Amino acid sequence: MRALIQRVSRASVRVDGTIIGQCGEGMMILVCAMQGDDDTKPAQLAAKIAKMRIFRDEAGKMNRSLLDIGGEALVVSQFTLAADTRSGNRPGFSTAARPEEGRKLYEAFAAELARLGPKVETGEFGAEMAVELVNDGPTTIWMEI
Repeated sequence: MRALIQRVSRASVRVDGTIIGQCGEGMMILVCAMQGDDDTKPAQLAAKIAKMRIFRDEAGKMNRSLLDIGGEALVVSQFTLAADTRSGNRPGFSTAARPEEGRKLYEAFAAELARLGPKVETGEFGAEMAVELVNDGPTTIWMEI
């Protein structure tokens, strides 16, 4: 699985103009299941992200995790994280998991992250979404498990 994590002061996702998910201080997490990902990947990714120390401590250093700050998360499916741009001008997405498998792994990731403690809201798998966020830092981290 791949994820793009952004430390945010707030984020929201809309479908047809209606907010369907949002978070305050915490993380905006774009997630893509890849071909070959198995049922162990969502829990591994959720544990790593929940403990990732990217939030400032009292000295201003990135030394606190989402769990430490009691932060929130907005999780949005993003198959374009599988983009292969090595040749031509049109990205290929053939390495992304098939939609039915991608949905299952995406939903498992969001559920596992919520089980670990943070408040988690999500986008709508496969929908056209408008995402708004205020990146704090800016801090953006790419992860693959």
